[in-house]
Amino acid sequence: MKDESVFIYSPELLNYKFNQHHPFNQLRIQVTLDLLEKVDAIQNRQIISPRRATQEELLLIHDQDYVNAVTSAGHGNLSTEVAENYGLGTEDTPIFFNMHEASSLLVGGTLTAADYVMSGKVRHALHLGGGLHHGFSGKASGFCIYNDSSVAIRYLQEKYGARVLYIDTDAHHGDGVQWSFYDDPNVCTLSIHETGRYLFPGTGNITERGQGQGYGFSFNVPVDAFTEDDSWLNCCKTAMIEVAEFFKPDVILTQNGADAHYYDPLTHLSVTMKSFKEIPKIAHEIAHQFCDGRWIAVGGGGYDIWRVVPRAWAYIWLEMTDNKSELSELPSSWVNKWQPYTSDKLPLRWEDDEQLYPPIPRRAEISEKNKQTLEKSLYPIRSIKNK
Repeated sequence: MKDESVFIYSPELLNYKFNQHHPFNQLRIQVTLDLLEKVDAIQNRQIISPRRATQEELLLIHDQDYVNAVTSAGHGNLSTEVAENYGLGTEDTPIFFNMHEASSLLVGGTLTAADYVMSGKVRHALHLGGGLHHGFSGKASGFCIYNDSSVAIRYLQEKYGARVLYIDTDAHHGDGVQWSFYDDPNVCTLSIHETGRYLFPGTGNITERGQGQGYGFSFNVPVDAFTEDDSWLNCCKTAMIEVAEFFKPDVILTQNGADAHYYDPLTHLSVTMKSFKEIPKIAHEIAHQFCDGRWIAVGGGGYDIWRVVPRAWAYIWLEMTDNKSELSELPSSWVNKWQPYTSDKLPLRWEDDEQLYPPIPRRAEISEKNKQTLEKSLYPIRSIKNK
């Protein structure tokens, strides 16, 4: 029996761990996988171990000096002063043992997903350990050491000659990926995120459209703080469909940060599970419409690892595998297993309560502003279409 999808996972992915108190915690992958197993939505044969990215593969994007610095830092052989020049040893990206080895495994997981999809073994691949979209060629940033998506996109170009559409629905702007391909007309980046006015990394304005031959292939939709489901989904669905129609990719790579949720401690949006259930459906439809189903999905942000991330990320796999099960209540075995690990009361249902938060006073104003932002962002391709 041939599966349509694979799930890239190994317990080794949890070795990407800065410290006990850091908000970036890869335990969320294990908790998500356990939820899928508890609802019989995944089989062992669908779980594929990631490989480690080679030095040559990392150098598709990253500088040799930087890779050397990461390797040295992970073995305690880099001075504090030199480390800080590379964004290492900061509050965001503290140094930890075997940092290079753990980071290159995350990159290799996304490359594994890419090979499975592009070789035709499967149509879809999910690697929740990836999605580290803030990493730069020579510097760590925003919890990200190596940028697995950037490396994978260049790999897809060089090995398969693919035109890649990168779609990022993390609450933070996908800056590292955007800048990696800012002058490349064969990579199109689309990021829907909270405005950088209040949130790291402060970029992702609608005026960031690319440069040189890549001008017109970078799209950003920065939404206002406190944006709710209807406005968020309108921006995501409209932009994803119109950009895909414009670019006509050979493969899509989606970054699925779960930090736009109301509960997320690091962002200011008011999105619920309604959006996290819908966005993978849009991506799935686009993949089948434009690139014979070729869809690679990675994780990303998401810092409420108990109440939000497992449900949000499980929805991606359920969509990838066309799981039509009517899921309402979360399995009590899953809730009982993980509740002792958190002081937050775990949800009992897949969907969020409709009264999750008090009404947002400026809802109409925020939605109208987002609508105008969306129109400005998509204006270049709409103007071409209307000629």
